[in-house]
Amino acid sequence: MLKGFAITPPLIGRISIGRVVERNGKRLPEKDDQFTLTSQVQNRDGWILHPLDDSLRKEGGGKLRSIPVRLVFNDSALNLRADYSLFDRTTGRPICVGNGESCRRSGKDGVESLPCPGPNVCQFAQGECKPYARLNVIVGDGEEDALGTFVLRTTSFNTIRTLSARLQYLNAVSGGLLSCMPLELKLRGKSTAMSYRSAIYYVDLVVRAGLTLEQAIAEARERDANRRMSGHDQARLDEVAREGFANGAFEEMEEDVPAVVLKSSTRWRASQRQVERNRTDSRGF
Repeated sequence: MLKGFAITPPLIGRISIGRVVERNGKRLPEKDDQFTLTSQVQNRDGWILHPLDDSLRKEGGGKLRSIPVRLVFNDSALNLRADYSLFDRTTGRPICVGNGESCRRSGKDGVESLPCPGPNVCQFAQGECKPYARLNVIVGDGEEDALGTFVLRTTSFNTIRTLSARLQYLNAVSGGLLSCMPLELKLRGKSTAMSYRSAIYYVDLVVRAGLTLEQAIAEARERDANRRMSGHDQARLDEVAREGFANGAFEEMEEDVPAVVLKSSTRWRASQRQVERNRTDSRGF
């Protein structure tokens, strides 16, 4: 195995809840109220849709607000990798990645392991460090590719917190059979003080529609038993994935980051402009 870069789950597509549009010659992110499944190929108009996007959209009546999925690993932390990340906004390269206790920081002398005080008090990041997560899922039941995944990359705190909780809870109630649970990604909306009563959307992970939690657990146990009989070694798969993620200092490739970083940066600038407008309105001029 080549050292120095992380070995991540095989990708066949991306999942997003936004899109990039062109305005005044600039490509800018625009929020959406539905999922979009794309391939890993772009053209002049943006990411090319994956064939599953059209089929799932037809099943959902046009709006794609839920996606049937299965997870690759039983370990919650392998399915969802979340950390505090600081990226170079020019190159998209990760500079510093931490978990609130320790971090890996890239410098002129290479990558160093240092204490991580968290994004709110880090003098090095100066407020530019954000929560960042990657969720890998198998869309459907893996009929065509049992290990090929779609990745959802997000800087949404609501999404990261919700997915983290769901994964840990589902792992607990299923007896550690996350990879066998029939699940679906679900888009939810909410309004907050920060959103000024407009809807914001985040991603949730729930038992598939039409199933109770108990039914989903029973199906997971049956699927696990069938896998064991066929020789499927889930524990070894989790172990190999854990070793692969640890093989590099940073998981993200340069080409994977800019869209997410741009989206986060644009949202921040928009919120700052709204705050300033509210201050102006309150002063009466």
